[in-house]
Amino acid sequence: MGFILFAGRLLFASLFILSAYQLYHEYGTDGGPAVKVLEPKLDVFTKLIASKAGIQIPEIDTKHVVSAVIVLKGFGGVGFIFGSYAGAILLVLHQLVFTPILYDFYNYDVEDAEFGQLFTKFTQNMALLGALLYFIGMKHSISLRQQRKVPKTKTG
Repeated sequence: MGFILFAGRLLFASLFILSAYQLYHEYGTDGGPAVKVLEPKLDVFTKLIASKAGIQIPEIDTKHVVSAVIVLKGFGGVGFIFGSYAGAILLVLHQLVFTPILYDFYNYDVEDAEFGQLFTKFTQNMALLGALLYFIGMKHSISLRQQRKVPKTKTG
């Protein structure tokens, strides 16, 4: 059973690790194509947050954001493979922060082609987030059960 659990975590985490590797490989000196895709979405998102929350958001260098994505996906994925809480938390953080920015279906009309594509990817990422939260919950539940077990003693 241990091998099956490891294989499942490996397959799940490979999605994040391979994506981090691709971003790292394309990064170069300018941040790669990820910066070109992320920059306008990040601008729209920060303006939306600033207008709704009424706070001024400082200027964010998109290259640093891409670097953060690489770190969260890479270290989180590797940690998740070995069953680490920290790895799962890094992946949860990535999903919570970057999914609404990258898949901004809420900025499009329902009739637009982009709406359907972005909404589908958004819901897929929410499903990944759900799986990560389930993993964290099960890991916590197992550790609580192990703490409650009272060791049996021999009476003679």
